[in-house]
Amino acid sequence: MTSAGSSQGASPDLPDPAGMRASDAERERIAEILREAVAEGRLDMEEFEERLGAAYAARTHGQLEPLVRDLPVPGAAAPAPLSADAGGVAARGGWAERIGGSPTSKWAVAIMGGFQRKGAWTVPRTFTAFSLMGGGEIDLREARFEDREVVIRCFALMGGVQITVPPDLETHVGGIGLMGGFDHTGSADGDPTGPRVTVTGLAVFGGVSVERKLRKEEHRRLKAERRRLKTERRELLRAERRELRDARHGERRERREHRGESRLSLEKDGRDGRDD
Repeated sequence: MTSAGSSQGASPDLPDPAGMRASDAERERIAEILREAVAEGRLDMEEFEERLGAAYAARTHGQLEPLVRDLPVPGAAAPAPLSADAGGVAARGGWAERIGGSPTSKWAVAIMGGFQRKGAWTVPRTFTAFSLMGGGEIDLREARFEDREVVIRCFALMGGVQITVPPDLETHVGGIGLMGGFDHTGSADGDPTGPRVTVTGLAVFGGVSVERKLRKEEHRRLKAERRRLKTERRELLRAERRELRDARHGERRERREHRGESRLSLEKDGRDGRDD
């Protein structure tokens, strides 16, 4: 005899597609859709940056789907996984060409001064940055990487270190702030074909921050696109103002003609009255 609580004959619960975990490739696919949308003028820069950040922070399909729901993208509600050649940085040959090579330098020091590592430099497997009453800048957006696994150790004593990474770079932050700040908000998954960067270290009376920014080339493209959109909006506004001005001139002309007709009618009625 089957008890009431038995599962016999009952169909198993199906997983909710919206609650399924999103992959790195799916997040990158949504990011590409958003980039196309801002290039076509469907999104402004503020909307694009807000949605792009939400896309890279999303963990489930249910968090990704609303970001492209109002964009004309077939199948956007259920993003399909992409291969390394189907989209993202790997499709553009970015990461494949940027992994390998001899490191430019393995450490940097700023004592009551500053240092910079930016542009086309090669990041070693382990990079150490030390800042004492000074500041340092580490920019990985245009950098090459000696290996797929990179560790950046930052030690800031009454100083600061700023690390800038592209949105599609996998980054994990695990440093400690002691009467200082070690910003962990820069941690996020990225393109699985790219390197993995781990930021660790110690900040004492200082700070270490990780910020995600678009690459300069993409930023320039979006900036040019934004200028184009502004020009188009300006021309549209001018056309609307011309139409409004012409409409107002037409209304004034009609009122003048109406007043003229009314005056002629009154004069005619006056002459007719005198003739009577």
